Amino acid sequence: MAKMDLRVRMLGKALSLAPSVTGMTDEQLIARQPKYLPRNRIVDYLLGARPSGVITSDLTAAGSTGRIGIRVYRPMRAAEPLPMIINIHGGGWISGNLDMGDWLCGRVAKEVGAVVVSLDYRLAPAHRFPAAVEDCYAALLDLAGRAADLGAVPGRIAVMGDSAGGNLAAVMCLLARDRSGPEIAFQGLIYPATDLTLGSESLERNANAPVITTREARTMRDAYLGGQDPANPLASPLKASTHEGLPPALIQVAEHDPIRDDGLRYAEALRAAGVPVRTTTYVGMPHGYMSFPNVCRSAPQALGELCSELSAALEPVRVAD
Repeated sequence: MAKMDLRVRMLGKALSLAPSVTGMTDEQLIARQPKYLPRNRIVDYLLGARPSGVITSDLTAAGSTGRIGIRVYRPMRAAEPLPMIINIHGGGWISGNLDMGDWLCGRVAKEVGAVVVSLDYRLAPAHRFPAAVEDCYAALLDLAGRAADLGAVPGRIAVMGDSAGGNLAAVMCLLARDRSGPEIAFQGLIYPATDLTLGSESLERNANAPVITTREARTMRDAYLGGQDPANPLASPLKASTHEGLPPALIQVAEHDPIRDDGLRYAEALRAAGVPVRTTTYVGMPHGYMSFPNVCRSAPQALGELCSELSAALEPVRVAD
């Protein structure tokens, strides 16, 4: 196992100073959920800023019980219609908001030449499983149905997500297959959680890794499920009875991540079912490295790989610099 980069170790030390979610009550978990992130030089350095040449709009889409917030990113210099990419943010199902995805979604929109739509699904523990699942699927149906209004092509849709968002993106592909649509051309899964039974060996090997520990991963899982069956395929896509007929995938994992093997095991399941899949393990990286593009040296490379795979799958319009 490769040694962690010095900046990654420093990031881990800094994040360890924040209160751990382990041991928090439901009320405390809800109270710590930020509605937005402040925009300043420090935040923009750590999490990345929105790139120039991208227009954003805050709108709404259908959720399972009401409207949810969405943020739409589109490149300025691209002729319609564009492919659509649905992004689902991470945060362990208990945190996260639209601001967290500005760097990633903006860069993907610009470099792929696509309309990227990020979803602000309901969070646990106030809204436990399957609220997030059904919110995301309802939004997926809604957005596919009005893709033309957003300057996108209904038949050229991909999904992507990181961590818990990678879990939800994988589940969207299962639901789209099993509920007869919409058609999804590609899934980009960034260090996804795919086995909420916590059966991956990396949970022991990387138990005390920076950014997220195994204890914290278990706390997030428990807050999300609230005692429900962790083997339910809509919670653990690895446990689906079959993975046949799912869209091609890129699965990116981090070497120093408690849930690293979740992504690797899911890739194996997809390959066994005949699904084309590319897997990359980013050496020396922790969970969440894509969220810290100026600190984690592999983030730009991982972004480039993601954009390349999305471009090939969606055949998008190229954007001029």
